[in-house]
Amino acid sequence: MNNDKLAKLQSQVRIGGKGTPRRKVKKATKSTGGDDRKLQGALQKVGVQPLGGIEEVNMFKEDGKVVHFANPRVQAAVNSNTFAIHGRAVEKELTELVPGILSQLGPDSLASLRKLAEAYQQTQGGAVGGDDDDEIPDLVESFDKAEVKEEAAEEKKAEGEAKA
Repeated sequence: MNNDKLAKLQSQVRIGGKGTPRRKVKKATKSTGGDDRKLQGALQKVGVQPLGGIEEVNMFKEDGKVVHFANPRVQAAVNSNTFAIHGRAVEKELTELVPGILSQLGPDSLASLRKLAEAYQQTQGGAVGGDDDDEIPDLVESFDKAEVKEEAAEEKKAEGEAKA
């Protein structure tokens, strides 16, 4: 067999038997929505029902950040205490959301939010606020005395340059 003829046959790859069309590019099949269908099937087995009228969902993390869902799709199975939240999540700082969520909190949640804020301040501001006092040295002499000494040194320097 001729090398040119062999190279030509190799470039025209046939998928299948005689009479099948030649395929130039092998396309990968995409599995779209497979995971979503499996998740929906599992949720239906639990018996979730959609909840309407929920405008936002906030999940508080231990490090003081909040996972915020705006206009989520919420499904719940109250008997098994299962909630499914679908939507675009944005991670925000607690300080960004506090003014908007204070009116929504009850007394229990307000107390836990206060504890979370104190813990956040200890981790963030505790190192900065408590150690600053130790880092600042005590004032030994007044600034006026130091200024007078600098002026005297400058005058001596000027006199030394004038003599030279």
